[in-house]
Amino acid sequence: MSDKLTDERRRYLVQALGMGLFASGSIISLHQPALALGGMSRKLPPGRSIFKIKGSVTVDGKPADIKTFIGANSLIKTGPSSRVIFAVGKDAFILRSESELQLGGVDMLIDGMRILTGKLLSVFGKRVQPHQINTRTATIGIRGTGIYIESDAEKSYVCTCYGHTVISSTEKPDVSLDVKTKHHESPVYILPGSTGKVIVPAPVINHTDSELELIEQLVGRHTPFDSYESGGSY
Repeated sequence: MSDKLTDERRRYLVQALGMGLFASGSIISLHQPALALGGMSRKLPPGRSIFKIKGSVTVDGKPADIKTFIGANSLIKTGPSSRVIFAVGKDAFILRSESELQLGGVDMLIDGMRILTGKLLSVFGKRVQPHQINTRTATIGIRGTGIYIESDAEKSYVCTCYGHTVISSTEKPDVSLDVKTKHHESPVYILPGSTGKVIVPAPVINHTDSELELIEQLVGRHTPFDSYESGGSY
């Protein structure tokens, strides 16, 4: 398939997104128990990166296990039916199957990321300077935020679960959306920039509040909408 969609295929894609066809069978309860991810978490001990690992996962080209260190410049890849839950500094992640994530930063501070393909749930500690996540079709500027992203050759999906992001089209950088949310209010698809709208509304798919709470706990925080009264706040 060429890098740009034909007008006919693009019209079909926009219509399908509006009808929720890509979310069929994928919209799940935001309150799904964290037990499915291996139980409730707690803050990772110093020197530990990975909380849970399943299936085929590589870090910097080498097979990973529970003791593998993940740094701010690591390349993480997952195979079919695989997953890794990990933290770097004050940021934490769930990288789902068949995904490729390139981190960029210094020491344990991530200042940029690129996910060309796959699915990623992330929570970020607050920063003085914003940093970016890049997909094939989108650039997302973030500070302290919970965010879920899916990326493939035809589109990106971005849900700002809570916090503040600025989402722009890679092909049309003048097209952007400033998003401030408290609880999954404004998920969007970002499409290739041939014709028509490139940022369109989307449903909430494939991630839960329980997952967000789990990875926030890995870095000593809770989600802004949780029921806990103690521990790290966002």
